[in-house]
Amino acid sequence: MDANYTIEMLGITKKFGNILANDHIDIRLEMGHILALCGENGAGKSTIMSILFGLYEPDEGIIKKDGEIVKISNPNDATRLHIGMVHQHFKLVETFTVLQNIILGDEPLKEYRGSLNWFKKSINYINKHLLKIIDYKKAREEVDKIIRQYDLHVDLDKKIKDISVEMQQKVEIIKMLYRKNDILIFDEPTAVLTEQEIQDFLQILKNLKKEGKSIIFISHKLNEVFEVSDEITVIRKGKYIDTLPASKTSIEEISALMVGRELKQFEKKSDKIPGEEVLRVEHLTLVDPLSKKKIVNDVSFNVRKGEIVTLAGIDGNGQQEVIYGITGIKKSHSGTILLGGKDISSYSIREKIKAGISHIPEDRHKYGLVLDYSIYENAVLDRYFEKEFSKCMFLSRKNINKFGDELIKKYDVRSSGDGNTITRSMSGGNQQKIIVGREIERNQDLLIAVQPTRGLDVGAIEGIHNLLLQQRENNKAILLVSLELDQVLSLSDRILVMYEGEIAGEFIPDKVSKETLGLYMSGAKKDNVNAIKENTHE
Repeated sequence: MDANYTIEMLGITKKFGNILANDHIDIRLEMGHILALCGENGAGKSTIMSILFGLYEPDEGIIKKDGEIVKISNPNDATRLHIGMVHQHFKLVETFTVLQNIILGDEPLKEYRGSLNWFKKSINYINKHLLKIIDYKKAREEVDKIIRQYDLHVDLDKKIKDISVEMQQKVEIIKMLYRKNDILIFDEPTAVLTEQEIQDFLQILKNLKKEGKSIIFISHKLNEVFEVSDEITVIRKGKYIDTLPASKTSIEEISALMVGRELKQFEKKSDKIPGEEVLRVEHLTLVDPLSKKKIVNDVSFNVRKGEIVTLAGIDGNGQQEVIYGITGIKKSHSGTILLGGKDISSYSIREKIKAGISHIPEDRHKYGLVLDYSIYENAVLDRYFEKEFSKCMFLSRKNINKFGDELIKKYDVRSSGDGNTITRSMSGGNQQKIIVGREIERNQDLLIAVQPTRGLDVGAIEGIHNLLLQQRENNKAILLVSLELDQVLSLSDRILVMYEGEIAGEFIPDKVSKETLGLYMSGAKKDNVNAIKENTHE
């Protein structure tokens, strides 16, 4: 045994029914190193890390901590061994404060003895026992020390529901450090972060490594993997493939190991003249119901057949709210939405779906899926009422299952069973594939795609990228929202940059640089409305 290994997972095997999720996998983490764990969606990455954290027990194999065999049956065992995990979907109580979430389950307690005169009359025996009360003063002091040491600044008194995703992630990290964890597991930690937030997070990883922490980092974003990792372990379809020093391999080599083949270059857009207008948004304004502040202010644009128009910007500048207004998730304050020339502004969500809108939402759990439904049920979630799937008020299970099976095959949806698998049990990337496949298969004139590749591996990203271009070739109008500038520049026919709820500029990808887009996204520059008329296609 190499004494430098703080964690060894040897021959780990885990089955779910007939599905072999992990097949004799070996993972070795060196002390004070960052190990990246890479693989396609459904390759078994989260499963084996859940075994290390005690959420599952392996069917075969052993785990060693600092050279000694240990048994981890539950997360409490993992915590006692100083192993912590930040899950892809955070485990926080939204109505609790940041401080309450950090210390939850490990609260420092005050102890009071002696007389409790006001209590004795009703409960005589209480004075014979300890009355334990949370020592928030002590907890705050301990947490403040961690915040200063690791430069993880958060407001301890704010409720989780009132802070950003980036801040929530910091809370999860502080939770681990508060429990004195030395081994830190991060499952897709950057999937929900903006470009700047990602850079901040990677710096946090580097700081944790300097403090002697040993880290396992699951990510599909290989540029991030190479920026911070010492070693990279690749698993594919539940099997261990290889572990390579990050300094002696390349993105291309790791990508090929992940998917089992060399990745092709993304398809390039063809020269195409857009057709007739499909979507027109005129003077759309949305107001925050609490602050009464305009979160979308007088936004106008259009999308035509055979073109991809992208709303780009730093997260939180109104792109998502524009989509909410168009799809009906949020009620607009004013403005008009025309689909195929018909005013659908007052339509309900279902009426807009039936009118011809397909929507891949950013938040797949909140707006895209019913997690306790099966793959089959989610595959027809927004069309179960159509004649093909429903007759005389009864669902046609035969047709639903047939459609679901075709979607699973066509979009490579991987699960621990067949189409009856409950969606909650699947990886985030495979959940996303269900939504993408469902919405594209509806074959509508307008496809709204919000962060469609979030949480997907490099092979799946390639597939989605090419699918969107195929939809463009098929004369679909596509409204894309993306934080990935490389994706924005490679897919878009027109780019609308949003800043503080307004369109700050409109650009043709071939005629603009990343640097210029960055200036407009940060608010450093802003076009006069009259200066972009040539692209408004009135």
